[in-house]
Order: sequence, then C-alpha cells, then structure tokens
Amino acid sequence: MQNKLKNIISNFEIYGDYIISVPFGTGHINDTYQVAFNQGGTIVHYTLQRINHNVFKNPVKLMENIERVTSHLTNKDKDKIGGVSRKTLQVVKTIDGKNLYETEDGSFWRCYLFIENARTFDILETDRQAYEAAKAFGKFQSDLVDIPGGRLFETIKDFHNTPSRLANLKEAIKLDKVGRVKDVQKEIDFVMARESDCGVLIDFLNKGLITERITHNDTKLNNVLIDDVTGEGICVIDLDTVMPGLSHYDFGDMIRTGTSPAAEDEMDLSKVTMRFNMFEALLRGYLTGANGFLNELELEYLPFSGKLITLEIGIRFLTDYLDGDNYFKIHREHHNLDRCRTQLKLVESIESQLDQMKLKVNEIVKESK
Repeated sequence: MQNKLKNIISNFEIYGDYIISVPFGTGHINDTYQVAFNQGGTIVHYTLQRINHNVFKNPVKLMENIERVTSHLTNKDKDKIGGVSRKTLQVVKTIDGKNLYETEDGSFWRCYLFIENARTFDILETDRQAYEAAKAFGKFQSDLVDIPGGRLFETIKDFHNTPSRLANLKEAIKLDKVGRVKDVQKEIDFVMARESDCGVLIDFLNKGLITERITHNDTKLNNVLIDDVTGEGICVIDLDTVMPGLSHYDFGDMIRTGTSPAAEDEMDLSKVTMRFNMFEALLRGYLTGANGFLNELELEYLPFSGKLITLEIGIRFLTDYLDGDNYFKIHREHHNLDRCRTQLKLVESIESQLDQMKLKVNEIVKESK
C-alpha cells in the first residue's frame, strides 16, 4: 500500500523526499491519509484523500465547489493577523495544475496542506470547545453569504431534505431487502410518530419564510480544528458537502454531535443525553460567528433544528441498515442499527428540553441587541 500511496502523492506539486503515509481520521465516507515529506530537514505533512465516488458522483464539480469556497475564504482572511494557511484548507494542485488526480483504476484523489498543532474532538470535553467550534461554523456561513459566481453545485441532491429521507426509509421498509424490518418495528414506530416534523423547514423554505444559504451540511464538531495552544476554533474542514442548504441543518448537527457525551454509535443508551450547558455554549458561539445574518424565524427554529437533524440522521442509519449497510462504513454487526438507536434516544432528550432551549435563544438574542 505504501508504494501505491507514494505513487499517487508523486502526482501532486510537492517537493522533498517521501517518508510515509498513515491512515488518519474517523470519517465514514472517504479514505484519508496523513503523508509525511522531508523538505530540507523539516518534516512537512499533507492530507491525501480518496474521494468516494460512489457517494460523490461528480468529483470534478465537488472540487470546483471546494476551490471556490476556499479561495473566497482565503481572500476574506488574507489581511488579518495570523495569515490564512491555518484558517482555511489549502488545496495542493497536481503537477499539471489540477485540483484532482484520477488513477488508472478510476479512483479520484485530492491533497491538502496538513494543518499542524491543531486537533479535532469526536466528543467535546468543555463548554469552551463547543463555543469555539460553533463560532467557527457560524463565521464560515457568514463569510460565504457574498461568495461570487452563482449557486454552488449540489454534491448530493436532497442531502438534507428530511421528507426525502423519510421517503427513502419507507421504500426500504417496503422492500425489506435483507429481512430486517421485523427486528426494528420499535424504531420504525418512533420515526413515524414524528412524520409531521419532517417537512417543517422545507415548507418554510418553499414559502419564502427562510433563506437558502451556502452551508457546510456536515457540521459534526470534529469537522472544526481546535488550536492546541489557544483553544480557538481555527479551521472548518471536510468540505465535500458544502453546497446550497439551510442554516438550521448546520446548527442542528452541532447540537446532535456536540451536546451528548456519548459516541455516535454508543450501545449503552443510558449515556445518551443532551447536555444543556453544551447547547448554550454552541448557541452563543454560533450566533457570535454568524454575526446577525439570520432572520427572526430562523432564530426561533434553532432549537427545533437539533431535534430534526438528529431524527434525520437516525432515519438515514435505519434506512442503510434495512438496505444491507451499503452507505456508511460499518465495523461490527448491527453497527448502523446501534447508530440509529443512539440518534433516537438523543431526539427524546432534546424533545424534553425544547421549551428551555427556546427560552435560552430569546435570552441571548435580547442580550445582543
């Protein structure tokens, strides 16, 4: 494998002597490696990724999105103290000037400069981490409000369209490809009891009450790099799903991934809960970074967004389980079902605190006026 990776990375504009490539990160979709080069006695790292083109059907358009976004963000930050090399992903071009390398077997690879002295957290440990990560995502959305060049390409159509995800689940239940429906009736009933929630945000969008924006669409809190020294959220990463979307799905996914102390696939459901202090930290950070671009209705439905996206992700895990585990990588039997059950338990916890969450939004918005 080392020889294969060495050959692939040799097609990118990187000088120095190749040392080694090691698997990196915890993503479900792409294959990611940290690559080390000796450049005049200094060890410099790069991030090499194979894009999963079964998920992302058009890697070329996907990378066009990423180049547009990273170039715009770089221009926003270029005159600020500290520069931009640690604040925005920097795409490394191929030897022939492209942003993507296609191998003879039809796989697609890209490369970024690795950001040193920063890390991600799968489970946030402090309120400060929650605040900083949410602030980075809020700023990310705010900075992209004025990106030129028209609408971004939809890398996955209807990616955050909860009614569409529910329709996919219903189809999976109907087909029951691998005979698992009989074992998950409790989970199916839980989802169907909340069917009326699924279309709320899409209905608002269709009525013109909320605005389509450029959003990240995968705002797991481990998609923000936290500086090792300052504790600041410095860079938003994993830009494959940056495309037109709703701010609520981004903020909701922060609630989903940042408020529970349990892992996404925790089997002991007693550990799954929404920590209100983490919600407040996320809310304060996000609204600080967003810098006032949300309208009143968007603000009002921020708490609901946590419930909705958690339900949607639970639906997706359940659908994949019923389909035979074809989308998300699994590492054990019933892994997607475990993931689903964790999401549904978190939905319950969010529901029990929704009124308190709404009051906190009103309180913070009043403070900022």
